Amino acid sequence: MLRPERMSKVSVTGSRGVMSPVIETIHGLNLVHLSDYDGSWEGFDNGDPIEGAESASEKLVTVRALESTLDLSVDEVDPDPGALKDGWEDRLESIRTRINELDDRRNEINDELRQVNERIDRVAPFATLGIDLDLLSGFNSVDILVGEGSFDEVEAALEAADEIRAYETFTDDGVVAIVAAPSESAGDNPIDDALVGVEFTRHDVPETDQSPEAYVADLESRKAELESQLEEIDAELEEIKQADGDFLLRAEEELSIEVQQAEAPLQFATTEHAFVAEGWLPTEEYDRLVSGLNDVVGDSVEIEELVRADYNDEGYPTRTEAVEHDGTADSDETVAKEEEERETREALADGGSATASGAVTMVDEPPVIQDNVGPAKPFEFLLRLIDRPKYSELDPTIVLLLTFPAFYGFMLGDLGYGLLYTGVGYLLYSQFDQDIVRSLGAIGMWAGGFTMLFGILYGEVFGLHVLGEVLFSDGPPLRKGIQPAFSQFSQAWLLASVFIGLGHLTIGYIFGFINDLEHGVADAYFENGSWALLMIGLWMWIFSVQGEGAKPAFLFETFSSEGPIPIGFDGFPVMEVFSLPEAAPAVLGGLAVGVPMLIALFGFVTMVYGEVRHYGALGIIIGGLESFNVFGDVLSYLRMAAVILAKAGMAFVVNMLFFGVYVVEGDSGAEWHFGTSHAPQYMLEQGTYHGHEVSEVMFGGLLHGGILMAIIGVFVLVLGHVVVLLLGITSAGLQGIRLEYVEFFNRFYEGGGRKFEPFGRERIDDDN
Repeated sequence: MLRPERMSKVSVTGSRGVMSPVIETIHGLNLVHLSDYDGSWEGFDNGDPIEGAESASEKLVTVRALESTLDLSVDEVDPDPGALKDGWEDRLESIRTRINELDDRRNEINDELRQVNERIDRVAPFATLGIDLDLLSGFNSVDILVGEGSFDEVEAALEAADEIRAYETFTDDGVVAIVAAPSESAGDNPIDDALVGVEFTRHDVPETDQSPEAYVADLESRKAELESQLEEIDAELEEIKQADGDFLLRAEEELSIEVQQAEAPLQFATTEHAFVAEGWLPTEEYDRLVSGLNDVVGDSVEIEELVRADYNDEGYPTRTEAVEHDGTADSDETVAKEEEERETREALADGGSATASGAVTMVDEPPVIQDNVGPAKPFEFLLRLIDRPKYSELDPTIVLLLTFPAFYGFMLGDLGYGLLYTGVGYLLYSQFDQDIVRSLGAIGMWAGGFTMLFGILYGEVFGLHVLGEVLFSDGPPLRKGIQPAFSQFSQAWLLASVFIGLGHLTIGYIFGFINDLEHGVADAYFENGSWALLMIGLWMWIFSVQGEGAKPAFLFETFSSEGPIPIGFDGFPVMEVFSLPEAAPAVLGGLAVGVPMLIALFGFVTMVYGEVRHYGALGIIIGGLESFNVFGDVLSYLRMAAVILAKAGMAFVVNMLFFGVYVVEGDSGAEWHFGTSHAPQYMLEQGTYHGHEVSEVMFGGLLHGGILMAIIGVFVLVLGHVVVLLLGITSAGLQGIRLEYVEFFNRFYEGGGRKFEPFGRERIDDDN
């Protein structure tokens, strides 16, 4: 679960005579991620494509082009069952000819249709003026221009132009027609010269004797005719799609398989008489590969499991388990084999290419198959937004499952919003086939579920507090803390955010420690453990009773037996180990040194030493400056408390505008109540609520302001909650993701793993 599936490197060696059935069998099993031969072995070359590869590739391009023209997908038609029948190539050529003819004709019609639309657009300004087109050209003594621009600016420019002796203008709806008599000194285009500096778009006069209306009518008629022809062509293409789509899908699949198999030798190492193919597959699938090949070619090939990849920082194994397939290898043989493999891997690191058993091997990193339980699978999508984990890394997907929805629900905490998030998530998950959309839907359902859970604990549904009154006789166990009477909860969420951050970051350091163990325990500790100790020790001291008077009281009161969340925590004890002598400097003289302080000090010293190992003496300065990160990184989780209060405040304002709010002076301070059953003004006139004084009306509420105001209020209520709902996604969602990506992943995660892409493909029939 925290590691990817164990991968094995396998080698298949045989004569060229059995290469084709071997390729076909491996392709059908769809198990092996082939390694690429890089041409480095003496006497071996990359293989050549099997005969017919080029022809199959050309046919595949043709089929895919036809599918694109038809906009054909496997979801729209049922694939033709079985293998392609004799004469399929003639059928394909017939379909290609017919589709290409229709597509060419469609392109011609679209070109003409575009020209017709352009001509209609060009004549529109002239139709606006209502002037016959034959009156706008063919004159020798006057110049005529039609266009669009500011009429006042055009008039001013014409009036001031020396090139114009006299002019007349016509305008309607922004279109301006100018008829001007040029002066004797005017050039060939006097109106254009006069309008220099004026923003004016010129329209060419269409060459026709018709009126603009008649001209447009003819064009519209031709447009309708062309559109009708397009509909006929689309109908014919749809008929082909329904009649031959199943055949095209089957042809694409068969040709894709043929091309894949024909080009596979390009990845092999070959001689004139033999071939070697290597690749990765899940270790548990090795026996199925052996069985499948033996059933087809028997003893004609040699199949060997070269290594079982260990999990190290390079991805490729520096240590492997002894590979015993008959279970009879004795301990001496095992030790000798491991020693030979070690020597072989050292040779590989120096550019060698022979395994202990004599088989050549291609050096590449194992591909990654993430091995997560079903509920965690959708969260792999969030991880891959950064990158796929390397084979050597711990996969944090399960941590995302356990933390991200909880963060989300903790920040929003509302039964109504949770139901909507869950419903939208279920819709995406159940109605779409794309893996990305389904993953988002599943994540939405998880986030919605935790939002509902925390909504019940907060006693809220769409920001109203009625749920807490119904489910809990003494009120809900948790409050969001925006009301004065429950303000202590706002401090509780600050501390809870800090504790969540400490736990989350500690897990990150543990993951980093495990990832770095390949470099040795010391390196793993200096890179991760020292930072974790510094962080834990510092925050234990912050929450310890040492110097309690100088620290905020809520650090020790919030979770005490008398606090809003009474779990009995009122600070860590000093756990004194020794005291500094009185002769020490005034600030430190007599200071009690306890366990938290020693933990932080030990973490700090070893962290700085680790930096010195990397950077020399400069590491002292770097380590000293970076040590503040263990304080700031934890404080970064306070954004969770901020989102709780911000979203609660927004929902409160929306409900206040609609229902109104009156203030009741309770035993713990002012309580705010919505006017859901009675108008706030009525409650103020009554004077009391459950024995407590109603002191003021915060807002009367649109609901209680008459029919018109109530209608406006419904609009405000719905729109407001939609905004809060959407902002919940952007704030709680993005902040939760940021804490995962920036704070948590930075402790251990690099990414960059290779995707497992087995040689083969799933048949269309298998998908259906």
